[in-house]
Amino acid sequence: QVQLVESGGGLVQAGGSLRLSCAISARTFSNYNMGWFRQAPGKEREFVAAINWPGSSTYYADSVKGRFTISRDNAKNTVYLQMNSLKPEDTAVYYCAASTLFVSTAPAAYNPWGQGTQVNVSS
Repeated sequence: QVQLVESGGGLVQAGGSLRLSCAISARTFSNYNMGWFRQAPGKEREFVAAINWPGSSTYYADSVKGRFTISRDNAKNTVYLQMNSLKPEDTAVYYCAASTLFVSTAPAAYNPWGQGTQVNVSS
């Protein structure tokens, strides 16, 4: 059974940085396209960033473009989300998810999901 475990969340002041990690327990991690999503209280889960399985293509939501960077280390079965210039509106639970189908901005394309890690950005 494939499992994803996120880490790296926490409390940071506006303008600060955090790096989220997502470790996947899969024999063939390199077969998975990976995505990061987030969900703030009272809001729907939204796409943040995605990366294809070789790591050659990345995709970002307009709201994080230029501030967040997604990357992966297939040797370590880990995907990262470097978040810089954080804003209070980035406060949310961040989830990583895997897709064997294709890279997508739609949550429905991804399964399985991690349990999430909380990011709080204070003003």
